[in-house]
Amino acid sequence: MFKLPSIFYGGKEVEAIFEGGKGINISTGLTAGRFARENAVGTFSGVNPDARDENGKLIKRIFKGKTRKERQEELVEHAIQGCVTQAKIAHEESQGRGRVLMNVLWEMGACVPVLEGALSRAKGLIHGVTCGAGMPYQLAEIAAKFKVYYNPIVSSARAFKILWKRSYEKHKEWLGGVVYEDPWLAGGHNGLSNAEDPRKPQRAYERLVELREFMNQVGLKAIPIIIAGGVWCLSEWSHVINNPQIGPVAFQVGTRPLVTKESPISEEHKNILLALEAGNVSLQQFSPTGFYSSAVRNDFLKNLEGRSERQVAFATELTEDLTDSIELSVGKVFVSPESRQKIAGFIDSGYAVALKTPADTLIFTTKEDMANIRQDQRDCVGCLSVCQFSGWSQYDNVHPKADPRSFCIQKTLMDISHGGDPTQNLMFAGQIASRFKTDPFYQGGKFVPTIAELIARIKTGA
Repeated sequence: MFKLPSIFYGGKEVEAIFEGGKGINISTGLTAGRFARENAVGTFSGVNPDARDENGKLIKRIFKGKTRKERQEELVEHAIQGCVTQAKIAHEESQGRGRVLMNVLWEMGACVPVLEGALSRAKGLIHGVTCGAGMPYQLAEIAAKFKVYYNPIVSSARAFKILWKRSYEKHKEWLGGVVYEDPWLAGGHNGLSNAEDPRKPQRAYERLVELREFMNQVGLKAIPIIIAGGVWCLSEWSHVINNPQIGPVAFQVGTRPLVTKESPISEEHKNILLALEAGNVSLQQFSPTGFYSSAVRNDFLKNLEGRSERQVAFATELTEDLTDSIELSVGKVFVSPESRQKIAGFIDSGYAVALKTPADTLIFTTKEDMANIRQDQRDCVGCLSVCQFSGWSQYDNVHPKADPRSFCIQKTLMDISHGGDPTQNLMFAGQIASRFKTDPFYQGGKFVPTIAELIARIKTGA
């Protein structure tokens, strides 16, 4: 019979099951609290979560600032209010059981003030912080300051070594766990490095062994590795449980909790996930963060694919390869003879508007799409520290060029998390999402469990 050993987290014995953080507003105080109520570890998203007033009424996000910097300052206050709201809900729902974590992206806009503001105003309600999407050197220092635990998300032993030597060894007493997130399988943003091929996934086992070997070397034998990305049936991971080469482990599930009664996504969104076929989830690099991310290949993603496919190199002056002059919406440019033929085809198909990219290329789209791109770029609220789509940066020494091949991630994630059309928005999901359709637990798409029922199922190993 399958048996998953419990672990100690934050001084408390809990089930070795963690809720994967999914922002914006997908991992909420309700979902986190219900995970914790089962003596597991719940996680709410600290990435621009919804805030509510004392009467439980949603506080609308209204940005009045005229500049992006001013709007980011407003966003920070919204985010802190939202984190406090979700932390209170999670605390109440947990009924004093389990543990409650807050999840943030290090490269989200003004991450440090949001994190410090939330931990300050929700003191005692948050037991730890999980953080990825970047190299969060300051995470340990902030956690120690507020006396909460921290779980860095890494995709390799190399990344953790860098973080440890630069910062974490100074605050090792607050290290709650190390999240190993498989960069080929995890949903949302992934930690693929330039040295790794997105088309050639590597086995997790050897990477886990390498991570544990380093952790043992620096005195972290008792700290659990929290395995994330590609986790469905825990019996499939029996080879790492009670394995001395891997040490204590826990498991983080991010995709499966999407289809639960407490999950805030729409019924249409859940039904799409329940019917996904293998190959319907795409690992791509359209995110304005610059990171790879894994999402359902719906109409939204296909539109982005189309923009990049309708792409040609150009120059403003004659070159050896770009010899043909052509008048377009961006003015007179030079392209290759082959590209000139392609452009004619794009225009005949209704994609007559050319937009410049930072890669010295042109993409071709419709007037309506161009208008939406430009409006979204103007409406930027600084939700990322650096945004490749809008050209925003909160750093004085970083000046990205706006790239129309990407999209406004704040807009689409806000929309889909509040009932927007899941076919027309970014729909993050792990590569294993097609298992909803084949797992008998979901009865061919007819059964949506509660979080309690899901955790009970996971604990059986199925």
